[in-house]
Amino acid sequence: MTEQARRAQIVAAAIATVAELDYAETSFKAIAARAGLSSTGLISYHFRNKQELVDVVFANILERFQGFVSARMGQGSAREELRAFLSANIAFLREHRDDMVAFLRIRAHSAVTDGGIADSDHVELAGFLRRGQEAGEFRVFDPEVMAVFVLAMRNGVVLRSGALDLDVCERELIAAVELMTGR
Repeated sequence: MTEQARRAQIVAAAIATVAELDYAETSFKAIAARAGLSSTGLISYHFRNKQELVDVVFANILERFQGFVSARMGQGSAREELRAFLSANIAFLREHRDDMVAFLRIRAHSAVTDGGIADSDHVELAGFLRRGQEAGEFRVFDPEVMAVFVLAMRNGVVLRSGALDLDVCERELIAAVELMTGR
């Protein structure tokens, strides 16, 4: 197996392990077992420590998530853009539940969050909420605060997604956000 393939195998196993066990319970031993590796030394060869692995996992998920969501944006009006953003978030969750759960569970532990990289959702959402207000599509509210509320609802769906119907979640999330932002 090539080094790149082995690193990808370890990252995938780390994502699944964090999604199942949570951050604190995730160890090189648990990751090695999930990946079918004979030794934790194979992980240590590719990653100096748990922090480096967490940072790589976080950046990997963030990059794939941002690409997925961005590809579904550009819908037109701010209201349409908001719907597209929320739908894309739920669509990514449908296809990559472990990634989203792991992302939220390791977010506070990742050094990648330095410099605001992890807050890109908030920045983007607050930006098009502001543009929607300027265009007269949304009522007056604080876009920064509203972005916090919207993302908190999204994150709640992610963390409970194993027990929820995601079609219903998508419909209700969009409806709730439209009621919160509408004129």
